[in-house]
Amino acid sequence: MKSKSSEARFLYTSSEQSADAYYLTGVFVPDPFLCGVIRGRSFAVVNRLEYRRVKKLSNLDSVYLLETLQLEVSKLLKIDVSAVGPAELIFYILSRYKLSKSVEVPASFPAIYYARLQAMGVKIIIFEDPFFPQRAIKCDDEVYAIRAGNAASAAGIRAAEKVLRMASIEGKLLKYKGRTLTSDSLRQVIDKACLGKGAIASNTIVAGGLQACDPHEVGFGPLRANELIIIDVFPRVRQTGYHGDMTRTFLKGVANDAQRALVNAVREAQLSARERIKAGVSGASVHKAACKVFTERGFVTERRGDNYFGFIHSTGHGLGLDVHEHPPISASSNRLRTGHVITVEPGLYYPEIGACRIEDVIRVTAEGGELLSSMHYRWCFR
Repeated sequence: MKSKSSEARFLYTSSEQSADAYYLTGVFVPDPFLCGVIRGRSFAVVNRLEYRRVKKLSNLDSVYLLETLQLEVSKLLKIDVSAVGPAELIFYILSRYKLSKSVEVPASFPAIYYARLQAMGVKIIIFEDPFFPQRAIKCDDEVYAIRAGNAASAAGIRAAEKVLRMASIEGKLLKYKGRTLTSDSLRQVIDKACLGKGAIASNTIVAGGLQACDPHEVGFGPLRANELIIIDVFPRVRQTGYHGDMTRTFLKGVANDAQRALVNAVREAQLSARERIKAGVSGASVHKAACKVFTERGFVTERRGDNYFGFIHSTGHGLGLDVHEHPPISASSNRLRTGHVITVEPGLYYPEIGACRIEDVIRVTAEGGELLSSMHYRWCFR
Protein backbone atom coordinates (compact mmCIF):
# COMPACT_ATOMS: atom_id res chain seq x y z
CA MET A 1 0.00 0.00 0.00
CA LYS A 2 1.60 3.26 -1.07
CA SER A 3 0.89 6.64 0.44
CA LYS A 4 0.88 9.74 -1.74
CA SER A 5 1.34 12.03 1.25
CA SER A 6 3.28 11.38 4.46
CA GLU A 7 6.18 8.93 4.69
CA ALA A 8 4.59 7.46 7.80
CA ARG A 9 0.94 6.55 8.28
CA PHE A 10 -0.36 4.68 11.31
CA LEU A 11 -3.55 3.01 12.52
CA TYR A 12 -4.19 1.56 15.95
CA THR A 13 -7.37 -0.45 15.79
CA SER A 14 -8.88 -3.89 15.27
CA SER A 15 -9.28 -5.10 11.70
CA GLU A 16 -12.57 -6.66 12.81
CA GLN A 17 -13.86 -3.13 13.41
CA SER A 18 -11.84 -1.02 10.97
CA ALA A 19 -12.30 -1.55 7.24
CA ASP A 20 -9.13 0.47 6.64
CA ALA A 21 -7.08 -1.89 8.82
CA TYR A 22 -8.53 -4.94 7.09
CA TYR A 23 -7.95 -3.39 3.67
CA LEU A 24 -4.30 -2.83 4.58
CA THR A 25 -3.63 -6.19 6.20
CA GLY A 26 -6.08 -8.61 4.58
CA VAL A 27 -6.55 -10.50 7.84
CA PHE A 28 -9.06 -10.26 10.68
CA VAL A 29 -7.51 -9.46 14.07
CA PRO A 30 -10.05 -9.01 16.90
CA ASP A 31 -7.98 -6.80 19.25
CA PRO A 32 -6.41 -3.40 18.48
CA PHE A 33 -2.91 -3.51 17.00
CA LEU A 34 -0.52 -1.08 15.34
CA CYS A 35 -0.25 -1.14 11.56
CA GLY A 36 0.43 1.29 8.77
CA VAL A 37 2.61 2.30 5.85
CA ILE A 38 6.26 3.40 6.02
CA ARG A 39 7.76 4.78 2.81
CA GLY A 40 5.22 2.89 0.76
CA ARG A 41 5.61 -0.45 2.55
CA SER A 42 2.90 -1.92 4.74
CA PHE A 43 3.53 -3.39 8.17
CA ALA A 44 1.86 -4.54 11.38
CA VAL A 45 3.00 -5.09 14.94
CA VAL A 46 1.13 -7.96 16.59
CA ASN A 47 1.53 -9.97 19.77
CA ARG A 48 2.66 -13.57 20.04
CA LEU A 49 -0.93 -14.77 19.99
CA GLU A 50 -1.45 -13.40 16.48
CA TYR A 51 2.08 -13.29 15.04
CA ARG A 52 2.28 -16.63 13.22
CA ARG A 53 -1.25 -16.38 11.81
CA VAL A 54 -0.86 -12.80 10.60
CA LYS A 55 2.54 -13.53 9.07
CA LYS A 56 1.04 -16.47 7.18
CA LEU A 57 -2.28 -14.99 6.06
CA SER A 58 -1.76 -11.25 5.66
CA ASN A 59 -0.73 -9.39 2.52
CA LEU A 60 1.63 -7.14 4.50
CA ASP A 61 5.20 -6.41 3.49
CA SER A 62 6.44 -6.86 7.08
CA VAL A 63 5.05 -8.30 10.32
CA TYR A 64 6.81 -7.58 13.62
CA LEU A 65 6.48 -9.35 16.95
CA LEU A 66 5.20 -6.92 19.57
CA GLU A 67 7.15 -8.43 22.46
CA THR A 68 10.47 -8.08 20.60
CA LEU A 69 9.83 -4.45 19.70
CA GLN A 70 8.74 -3.63 23.23
CA LEU A 71 12.14 -4.73 24.54
CA GLU A 72 13.95 -2.60 21.95
CA VAL A 73 11.77 0.43 22.69
CA SER A 74 12.21 0.10 26.44
CA LYS A 75 16.00 0.23 25.97
CA LEU A 76 15.85 3.22 23.60
CA LEU A 77 13.50 5.27 25.78
CA LYS A 78 14.83 3.91 29.07
CA ILE A 79 11.39 2.94 30.32
CA ASP A 80 9.87 -0.26 31.65
CA VAL A 81 8.58 -2.74 29.06
CA SER A 82 5.09 -2.46 30.55
CA ALA A 83 5.07 1.27 29.69
CA VAL A 84 5.63 0.66 25.97
CA GLY A 85 2.37 1.32 24.13
CA PRO A 86 1.35 2.36 20.59
CA ALA A 87 2.70 5.91 20.98
CA GLU A 88 6.11 4.67 22.09
CA LEU A 89 6.18 2.14 19.25
CA ILE A 90 5.42 4.86 16.71
CA PHE A 91 8.16 7.09 18.13
CA TYR A 92 10.60 4.17 17.92
CA ILE A 93 9.67 3.42 14.30
CA LEU A 94 10.17 7.06 13.32
CA SER A 95 13.60 7.04 14.96
CA ARG A 96 14.62 3.67 13.55
CA TYR A 97 13.81 4.67 9.96
CA LYS A 98 15.13 8.23 10.42
CA LEU A 99 11.78 9.69 9.44
CA SER A 100 10.58 13.20 10.14
CA LYS A 101 8.58 13.50 13.34
CA SER A 102 5.35 13.94 11.37
CA VAL A 103 2.76 11.21 10.91
CA GLU A 104 -0.69 10.78 9.42
CA VAL A 105 -3.42 9.03 11.37
CA PRO A 106 -7.16 8.53 10.71
CA ALA A 107 -9.82 10.57 12.48
CA SER A 108 -10.57 7.52 14.64
CA PHE A 109 -7.03 7.35 16.08
CA PRO A 110 -7.25 7.11 19.91
CA ALA A 111 -6.93 10.52 21.58
CA ILE A 112 -4.80 9.17 24.44
CA TYR A 113 -2.02 8.13 22.04
CA TYR A 114 -2.42 11.35 20.07
CA ALA A 115 -1.64 13.26 23.28
CA ARG A 116 1.35 11.07 24.13
CA LEU A 117 2.85 11.51 20.66
CA GLN A 118 2.41 15.26 20.85
CA ALA A 119 4.21 15.26 24.19
CA MET A 120 7.10 13.44 22.47
CA GLY A 121 7.33 16.18 19.85
CA VAL A 122 5.61 14.27 17.05
CA LYS A 123 3.40 16.29 14.70
CA ILE A 124 0.08 14.55 14.10
CA ILE A 125 -1.81 15.09 10.86
CA ILE A 126 -5.43 13.92 10.99
CA PHE A 127 -6.24 12.40 7.61
CA GLU A 128 -9.95 12.66 6.86
CA ASP A 129 -11.84 9.62 5.64
CA PRO A 130 -11.21 7.68 3.57
CA PHE A 131 -7.77 6.95 5.03
CA PHE A 132 -7.01 4.85 1.96
CA PRO A 133 -8.78 6.66 -0.93
CA GLN A 134 -7.88 3.81 -3.28
CA ARG A 135 -10.50 1.70 -1.51
CA ALA A 136 -13.13 3.40 -3.68
CA ILE A 137 -11.79 1.69 -6.82
CA LYS A 138 -12.56 -2.01 -6.73
CA CYS A 139 -10.48 -4.68 -8.45
CA ASP A 140 -12.04 -7.80 -9.97
CA ASP A 141 -11.56 -9.83 -6.78
CA GLU A 142 -13.37 -7.17 -4.75
CA VAL A 143 -16.21 -7.05 -7.26
CA TYR A 144 -16.50 -10.83 -7.02
CA ALA A 145 -16.71 -10.56 -3.23
CA ILE A 146 -19.42 -7.89 -3.47
CA ARG A 147 -21.37 -10.10 -5.89
CA ALA A 148 -21.31 -12.81 -3.23
CA GLY A 149 -22.62 -10.32 -0.70
CA ASN A 150 -25.43 -9.36 -3.04
CA ALA A 151 -26.27 -13.02 -3.61
CA ALA A 152 -26.71 -13.30 0.15
CA SER A 153 -28.89 -10.17 0.20
CA ALA A 154 -31.06 -11.62 -2.56
CA ALA A 155 -31.35 -14.94 -0.72
CA GLY A 156 -32.58 -13.10 2.35
CA ILE A 157 -35.14 -11.08 0.43
CA ARG A 158 -36.38 -14.14 -1.47
CA ALA A 159 -36.85 -15.96 1.83
CA ALA A 160 -38.86 -13.01 3.14
CA GLU A 161 -40.95 -12.87 -0.02
CA LYS A 162 -41.76 -16.57 0.30
CA VAL A 163 -43.04 -16.06 3.84
CA LEU A 164 -45.11 -13.03 2.81
CA ARG A 165 -46.65 -14.94 -0.08
CA MET A 166 -47.56 -17.85 2.20
CA ALA A 167 -48.90 -15.60 4.95
CA SER A 168 -52.64 -15.22 5.44
CA ILE A 169 -54.57 -12.06 6.19
CA GLU A 170 -56.68 -12.06 9.35
CA GLY A 171 -58.30 -8.70 9.93
CA LYS A 172 -55.53 -6.15 9.49
CA LEU A 173 -52.69 -8.48 10.48
CA LEU A 174 -50.53 -10.96 8.60
CA LYS A 175 -50.41 -14.49 9.99
CA TYR A 176 -47.81 -17.16 9.25
CA LYS A 177 -48.05 -20.72 10.52
CA GLY A 178 -50.72 -19.72 12.99
CA ARG A 179 -48.82 -16.79 14.48
CA THR A 180 -48.82 -13.06 13.89
CA LEU A 181 -46.04 -12.21 11.46
CA THR A 182 -43.76 -9.55 12.93
CA SER A 183 -40.79 -7.55 11.74
CA ASP A 184 -38.61 -9.50 14.16
CA SER A 185 -39.75 -12.94 13.02
CA LEU A 186 -39.36 -12.05 9.34
CA ARG A 187 -35.93 -10.57 10.06
CA GLN A 188 -34.88 -13.91 11.58
CA VAL A 189 -35.88 -15.65 8.36
CA ILE A 190 -33.81 -13.18 6.32
CA ASP A 191 -30.74 -13.37 8.54
CA LYS A 192 -30.83 -17.18 8.51
CA ALA A 193 -30.95 -17.21 4.70
CA CYS A 194 -27.96 -14.86 4.56
CA LEU A 195 -26.03 -17.10 6.93
CA GLY A 196 -26.73 -19.99 4.58
CA LYS A 197 -24.86 -18.01 1.93
CA GLY A 198 -21.89 -17.43 4.22
CA ALA A 199 -22.82 -13.89 5.22
CA ILE A 200 -23.76 -12.25 8.51
CA ALA A 201 -26.65 -9.78 8.40
CA SER A 202 -26.86 -7.08 11.07
CA ASN A 203 -29.65 -4.55 11.66
CA THR A 204 -31.66 -5.87 8.73
CA ILE A 205 -34.54 -3.51 8.01
CA VAL A 206 -38.06 -4.97 7.95
CA ALA A 207 -40.28 -1.93 8.43
CA GLY A 208 -43.91 -1.61 7.45
CA GLY A 209 -46.41 1.23 7.31
CA LEU A 210 -45.52 4.37 9.21
CA GLN A 211 -42.30 2.82 10.58
CA ALA A 212 -40.89 2.60 7.06
CA CYS A 213 -41.09 6.40 6.74
CA ASP A 214 -37.95 6.52 8.90
CA PRO A 215 -35.42 5.15 6.37
CA HIS A 216 -33.14 3.49 8.96
CA GLU A 217 -35.85 2.20 11.30
CA VAL A 218 -35.22 -1.56 11.51
CA GLY A 219 -38.88 -2.27 12.25
CA PHE A 220 -40.68 -3.94 15.13
CA GLY A 221 -44.07 -5.41 15.98
CA PRO A 222 -46.80 -6.90 13.77
CA LEU A 223 -46.76 -6.54 9.99
CA ARG A 224 -50.06 -5.46 8.50
CA ALA A 225 -51.97 -6.22 5.34
CA ASN A 226 -52.27 -3.59 2.62
CA GLU A 227 -49.23 -1.66 3.89
CA LEU A 228 -45.93 -1.14 2.12
CA ILE A 229 -43.07 -3.05 3.77
CA ILE A 230 -39.46 -2.04 3.15
CA ILE A 231 -36.87 -4.82 3.41
CA ASP A 232 -33.23 -3.68 3.29
CA VAL A 233 -30.54 -6.36 3.64
CA PHE A 234 -26.82 -5.52 3.80
CA PRO A 235 -24.88 -8.58 5.02
CA ARG A 236 -21.14 -8.97 5.41
CA VAL A 237 -19.54 -12.02 3.81
CA ARG A 238 -17.65 -13.85 6.55
CA GLN A 239 -14.71 -14.97 4.44
CA THR A 240 -13.93 -11.67 2.69
CA GLY A 241 -15.45 -8.91 4.83
CA TYR A 242 -17.23 -7.36 1.83
CA HIS A 243 -20.90 -6.42 1.91
CA GLY A 244 -23.93 -6.82 -0.24
CA ASP A 245 -26.78 -4.31 -0.16
CA MET A 246 -30.25 -4.69 -1.60
CA THR A 247 -33.67 -3.22 -0.86
CA ARG A 248 -37.10 -4.24 -2.07
CA THR A 249 -40.54 -3.04 -1.06
CA PHE A 250 -43.46 -5.45 -0.75
CA LEU A 251 -47.17 -5.30 -0.01
CA LYS A 252 -49.32 -8.24 1.03
CA GLY A 253 -52.95 -7.61 0.18
CA VAL A 254 -54.45 -4.97 -2.09
CA ALA A 255 -52.53 -1.82 -3.01
CA ASN A 256 -54.42 1.44 -3.47
CA ASP A 257 -53.78 3.92 -6.27
CA ALA A 258 -51.52 6.14 -4.17
CA GLN A 259 -49.32 3.21 -3.18
CA ARG A 260 -49.04 2.04 -6.77
CA ALA A 261 -48.12 5.52 -7.97
CA LEU A 262 -45.47 5.75 -5.24
CA VAL A 263 -43.84 2.42 -6.08
CA ASN A 264 -43.96 3.07 -9.83
CA ALA A 265 -42.29 6.46 -9.36
CA VAL A 266 -39.49 4.97 -7.26
CA ARG A 267 -38.83 2.23 -9.80
CA GLU A 268 -38.81 4.76 -12.64
CA ALA A 269 -36.44 7.01 -10.68
CA GLN A 270 -34.09 4.12 -10.07
CA LEU A 271 -34.02 3.18 -13.75
CA SER A 272 -33.45 6.79 -14.76
CA ALA A 273 -30.55 7.11 -12.32
CA ARG A 274 -29.03 3.82 -13.45
CA GLU A 275 -29.12 4.93 -17.08
CA ARG A 276 -26.92 7.91 -16.20
CA ILE A 277 -24.14 5.81 -14.69
CA LYS A 278 -20.91 5.80 -16.65
CA ALA A 279 -17.27 6.61 -15.94
CA GLY A 280 -16.77 10.37 -16.24
CA VAL A 281 -20.36 11.25 -15.35
CA SER A 282 -20.86 13.16 -12.11
CA GLY A 283 -22.56 11.41 -9.23
CA ALA A 284 -24.60 14.59 -8.86
CA SER A 285 -26.16 14.05 -12.30
CA VAL A 286 -27.18 10.52 -11.27
CA HIS A 287 -28.88 11.95 -8.19
CA LYS A 288 -30.56 14.70 -10.21
CA ALA A 289 -31.97 12.12 -12.64
CA ALA A 290 -33.84 10.46 -9.77
CA CYS A 291 -35.00 13.82 -8.40
CA LYS A 292 -36.32 14.85 -11.81
CA VAL A 293 -38.59 11.80 -12.03
CA PHE A 294 -40.09 12.52 -8.62
CA THR A 295 -40.67 16.17 -9.49
CA GLU A 296 -42.35 15.27 -12.78
CA ARG A 297 -44.58 12.74 -11.01
CA GLY A 298 -45.65 15.31 -8.42
CA PHE A 299 -43.83 13.80 -5.44
CA VAL A 300 -42.59 16.81 -3.51
CA THR A 301 -39.90 16.77 -0.83
CA GLU A 302 -41.01 19.05 1.98
CA ARG A 303 -40.57 19.93 5.62
CA ARG A 304 -43.47 19.58 8.03
CA GLY A 305 -42.47 20.95 11.40
CA ASP A 306 -39.26 19.17 12.36
CA ASN A 307 -39.76 16.31 9.91
CA TYR A 308 -38.99 15.90 6.22
CA PHE A 309 -40.98 13.81 3.77
CA GLY A 310 -40.55 12.81 0.15
CA PHE A 311 -37.09 11.97 -1.21
CA ILE A 312 -35.11 12.70 1.95
CA HIS A 313 -31.76 11.01 1.32
CA SER A 314 -29.12 10.69 -1.36
CA THR A 315 -29.51 8.34 -4.31
CA GLY A 316 -26.71 6.03 -3.22
CA HIS A 317 -23.25 5.43 -1.84
CA GLY A 318 -20.13 3.40 -2.36
CA LEU A 319 -20.15 -0.21 -1.14
CA GLY A 320 -17.34 -2.52 -0.10
CA LEU A 321 -15.74 -3.35 3.24
CA ASP A 322 -18.08 -0.74 4.72
CA VAL A 323 -21.77 -0.54 3.90
CA HIS A 324 -21.43 3.20 3.37
CA GLU A 325 -18.21 4.35 1.77
CA HIS A 326 -16.97 6.61 -1.02
CA PRO A 327 -18.20 7.81 -3.41
CA PRO A 328 -21.52 9.28 -2.25
CA ILE A 329 -24.20 9.70 -4.92
CA SER A 330 -25.75 13.01 -3.95
CA ALA A 331 -26.27 16.57 -5.14
CA SER A 332 -22.63 17.41 -4.41
CA SER A 333 -20.92 14.25 -5.73
CA ASN A 334 -17.85 14.25 -7.94
CA ARG A 335 -17.32 12.33 -11.16
CA LEU A 336 -17.64 8.58 -11.23
CA ARG A 337 -14.60 6.51 -12.12
CA THR A 338 -14.16 3.07 -13.62
CA GLY A 339 -14.12 0.59 -10.75
CA HIS A 340 -16.44 2.48 -8.44
CA VAL A 341 -19.10 0.21 -6.94
CA ILE A 342 -22.19 2.11 -5.87
CA THR A 343 -25.75 1.58 -4.73
CA VAL A 344 -28.72 3.17 -6.48
CA GLU A 345 -31.56 3.43 -3.99
CA PRO A 346 -34.06 6.26 -4.44
CA GLY A 347 -37.02 6.25 -2.09
CA LEU A 348 -40.16 8.14 -1.16
CA TYR A 349 -41.56 8.53 2.36
CA TYR A 350 -45.03 9.89 3.16
CA PRO A 351 -46.92 8.95 6.36
CA GLU A 352 -50.28 9.20 4.60
CA ILE A 353 -49.22 6.69 1.90
CA GLY A 354 -46.31 4.71 3.23
CA ALA A 355 -42.76 4.34 2.01
CA CYS A 356 -40.91 2.66 -0.82
CA ARG A 357 -37.22 2.19 -1.53
CA ILE A 358 -35.64 0.05 -4.26
CA GLU A 359 -31.91 -0.62 -4.20
CA ASP A 360 -29.39 -2.39 -6.38
CA VAL A 361 -25.60 -2.39 -6.65
CA ILE A 362 -23.83 -1.14 -9.77
CA ARG A 363 -20.23 -1.34 -10.97
CA VAL A 364 -19.14 1.74 -12.91
CA THR A 365 -17.46 1.00 -16.25
CA ALA A 366 -16.40 3.05 -19.27
CA GLU A 367 -19.47 1.75 -21.12
CA GLY A 368 -22.05 2.25 -18.38
CA GLY A 369 -23.26 0.55 -15.22
CA GLU A 370 -22.95 -3.18 -14.60
CA LEU A 371 -25.60 -4.66 -12.29
CA LEU A 372 -24.00 -6.72 -9.52
CA SER A 373 -27.24 -7.95 -7.96
CA SER A 374 -30.07 -10.13 -9.17
CA MET A 375 -33.62 -9.95 -7.86
CA HIS A 376 -36.97 -9.27 -9.47
CA TYR A 377 -39.09 -6.18 -8.77
CA ARG A 378 -42.54 -7.73 -8.26
CA TRP A 379 -43.91 -6.24 -5.09
CA CYS A 380 -47.66 -6.74 -4.58
CA PHE A 381 -49.35 -10.07 -3.95
CA ARG A 382 -52.57 -11.17 -2.30
